[in-house]
Amino acid sequence: MKLGFIPAAAFAVAMATPALAQQVVDTSNVDKEMLSSDKTYHIATVVKVDGIAWFDRMRDGVKQFGDDTGSDTWMVGPSQADAAAQVQLIENLIAQGVDAIAVVPFSVEAVEPVLKKARDRGIVVVSHEASNIKNVDYDIEAFDNKAYGAELMDHLAKQMGEKGKYVATVGSLTSKSQNEWIDGAIERQKEAYPDMSLATDRLETYDDANTDYNKLKEALTAHPDITGVVGGPMPTSAGAGRLIAEGGLQGKLHFAGTGLPSVAGQYISQGDISYIQFWDPAVAGYAMNMIALAELKARDAGKDHADIKAGTNLGLEGYTDLKEADSADAKVLYGAGWVGVTKDNMDQYDF
Repeated sequence: MKLGFIPAAAFAVAMATPALAQQVVDTSNVDKEMLSSDKTYHIATVVKVDGIAWFDRMRDGVKQFGDDTGSDTWMVGPSQADAAAQVQLIENLIAQGVDAIAVVPFSVEAVEPVLKKARDRGIVVVSHEASNIKNVDYDIEAFDNKAYGAELMDHLAKQMGEKGKYVATVGSLTSKSQNEWIDGAIERQKEAYPDMSLATDRLETYDDANTDYNKLKEALTAHPDITGVVGGPMPTSAGAGRLIAEGGLQGKLHFAGTGLPSVAGQYISQGDISYIQFWDPAVAGYAMNMIALAELKARDAGKDHADIKAGTNLGLEGYTDLKEADSADAKVLYGAGWVGVTKDNMDQYDF
């Protein structure tokens, strides 16, 4: 099988010198049988947008999986969050005949037809951040999405004194998981914090910190009584932090949302924002590839599907007792993989 842009030489070097591979994912509790294979599989991971810290970290997990298993693994994504560009990347992978595709969709609706095409060609498909997706073998979520959003709201409400107006951001109005986080946050607010209210419709920021900054600034201009931001996409932590820092809004505009210490750390250190929440994208990337490998091995053994179900222990932090979503069109599984970060524990995370 000839695959157009797989970095085969780099892969060979990595396999020849495993001691030099960077181990970012703790696999000490993983059943080694789950990582073993007599065959080299070609597994591509397609992300929303390449070149941002979140997916740089995911690439580390994808690469480590290849180093650990001998599978040929790599990651691609469009240079900007663009549904059509992501679809084209998947089309290219189908044409190259990959064995499996792991995907973090920018728009679930946009990728459904091309993922159906992939599966019709016998390609295994595993998704992440796509709990409403249909044309996959498995979807793996880091946690229950609404519970994640409710936790964000609890932290934002505490900062705001449980009163006032807030605004919410999502990367895309069709990014299912992010919208479920915000659903969970709003539901929690209505249930527990009646003196708070959502000031505007959700802001669509395309997973771009500059867009977050500009749209939040516009929202504050239109609604100067906004005192809180709940951020779905990771770059909102940087956009909101910059806005608060530049505008001297410490203690006046509060933030709780998805973020990474490497992106939001300066704003946390300065006191511009006080809380971010995340899961490790390296572990998520590793988990997607791990499930894809299990499915490929099951097929080669003549089975319909891998034995990945509720109660499965992948041996990865946050994925030791998978739950299965109810009434899902696809097999949607989720773990318990989020962590909260403040100034007090930020130094524990180096990404």
